[in-house]
Amino acid sequence: MKDGTCSRRPGARHSRRGRSIALASALAWAALALHAGYAYAGDTLRVGSKRFGESYLLGELLTRTAAAAGAAAEHHQGLGNTAILFAALRQGSIDLYPEYTGTVTAEILQQPDVAATPGAIDRALRPLGIGAAIPFGFDNTYAIAVGDRLATAQHLATISDLARLPALRPGLSHEFLGRADGWPGLARAYGLRQQPVALDHGLAYEALRAGQVDAIDVYATDARIAAYRLRVLRDDKGFFPRYDAVVLYRLDVPARFPRAWQALSALAGSIDTDRMIALNGEVELRHRSFAEVAAELVDGASGAKAGAPAARTAGLWSRLAGADFWPLTAQHVKLVATSVALAVAAGVPLGALAALNPATGSVVLGITAALQTVPSLALLAMLIPLVGSIGTVPALIALFLYALLPVVRNTCTGLQEVPAGIRLAALALGLSSRDRLRHIDLPLALPVILAGVKTAAVLSVGTATIAAFIGAGGYGERISIGLALNDSQMLWAGALPAAALAVMTQGLFGLLELLWRRRHPY
Repeated sequence: MKDGTCSRRPGARHSRRGRSIALASALAWAALALHAGYAYAGDTLRVGSKRFGESYLLGELLTRTAAAAGAAAEHHQGLGNTAILFAALRQGSIDLYPEYTGTVTAEILQQPDVAATPGAIDRALRPLGIGAAIPFGFDNTYAIAVGDRLATAQHLATISDLARLPALRPGLSHEFLGRADGWPGLARAYGLRQQPVALDHGLAYEALRAGQVDAIDVYATDARIAAYRLRVLRDDKGFFPRYDAVVLYRLDVPARFPRAWQALSALAGSIDTDRMIALNGEVELRHRSFAEVAAELVDGASGAKAGAPAARTAGLWSRLAGADFWPLTAQHVKLVATSVALAVAAGVPLGALAALNPATGSVVLGITAALQTVPSLALLAMLIPLVGSIGTVPALIALFLYALLPVVRNTCTGLQEVPAGIRLAALALGLSSRDRLRHIDLPLALPVILAGVKTAAVLSVGTATIAAFIGAGGYGERISIGLALNDSQMLWAGALPAAALAVMTQGLFGLLELLWRRRHPY
């Protein structure tokens, strides 16, 4: 450590492009902000969905139905849980999304006394500028399921039966564990004393099959209930309300998109429970894409019927080289390049300040290091209400904050490594501190600074996959879908390109370092 601020590393030189980088980054940030402002102009119907298979499918169905009616529509898929989706709806980041009546009364309105019917919910939401309409025709209630063997051995038929098995191991989804109409209320109503573990909903079925947990929360329309031979326990105390699938929408949507709204309204009553189970099975069990199944529904040519022959499962290569590869690549590269450019524009001056002023440097390095400890998903969730939108802007802010530390730290280290003799020579030549920094210190510190930028870029490639959970795109979209469906090939289709991009980024910076050292061998 030197002056208590930065660790020492061998240093060398830099170019004079700091101001250009800062200007380019500022222009990029302004363009992104302008783009975000246009997103509210109402020219595009923005459909959201939660991060589980049925919500993806319904969101895709709504998007394609609106597009077939002539509207420009886009699907922001897998945005997260109820709180994130409803906040995005109220803020205008999305225009509508599929929801469930029981969720609205318990989680959004927090008024369990409100009847869980579309009409009552619509009246309760209107003061918030939100409406509820288009009941699809099926009730996707929560339920608790156990393996058939366990149910037979322990004579389990109702949720009340679980109370006599305190050692049972429930594996429950994260949202169910925190919801008022989830585990807390269920445990009180039935006197359950088990200690559940948290699992992603898409992974819970495999955990139950592998014997790692004994009971899971399921949705009544899950196709895997029958495929995995699970026993759904009867809610004998009537704890769960109805969860009729409806559409929550901003009240200005019918006026902004009259033809699309008319087409969407025609979906009311079009999907019953058996039909929804079959459609979910097309995605969950036959590994067809949400887009393909939704397109068949919109075209009126769906082959997704119970007992229909299994579709051919797409292989890993076809998933990797799918039509979405280049758009996702462009989104991922844009997120990484912009956030790292912003980190360089802010991090190099902050690093220089830390090197020149030890007291300030300790504060700067402490803050940037503390930012690294905030979990990425938590940071994204906190940024949504602060920024007032979902998608690119909060994702870029989060990635920028995570990329700061290596840039700031390496800039500080590189500048402190400049030999004192060279600084004295610059002083003897009459150079000001500013000129010395520009023409001597930064060029000598360039290899160390470049190493920090490389670290920031490689880390950002991996962290950017999380951005898909708030609609920012990138390879994380495939990972999110793979988790929701427990589809390992889709997970690999997202993880492998991200890993390849990280390796390419590492190699690119390694080449830049090599070229610099060849041109400046001393």
